[in-house]
Amino acid sequence: MKAKDQATLRSLRAIKSALMLLNTQAGGTAPTEADEIAALVKMAKQRKDSMALFLEQKREDLAQIEREELEVIERFLPKQMSAEEIAAEVTSIIASVGASGMKDMGKVMGQASQKMKGKADGKLIADEVKKQLMAG
Repeated sequence: MKAKDQATLRSLRAIKSALMLLNTQAGGTAPTEADEIAALVKMAKQRKDSMALFLEQKREDLAQIEREELEVIERFLPKQMSAEEIAAEVTSIIASVGASGMKDMGKVMGQASQKMKGKADGKLIADEVKKQLMAG
């Protein structure tokens, strides 16, 4: 507040609000770290979606607000995996479950989503799984 950094202040308030809401929804039990990370991932995804929509509508001013908030939220998330790391992990999962085509996508996605939760965007994971299953 003293630094008058409005973007960080806005973002931290949003994070605090989301975590407090998570606490009240937990029904008396404290949310786990995984629950908190999932909430932050959801917030980051909302910011990315809003930013894309604002850019599509040529509203750079509103997109900039979303971009600033996203940067603050991402500070609290685990380091995101690179495309190469996602590809290597998907290759490993496909080999471990013995997947041989698109019919096995559900099996592979289930494990991949669980293993990379919070570390990679679900759409990127799904795209990589499709790519590898179609090629294999």
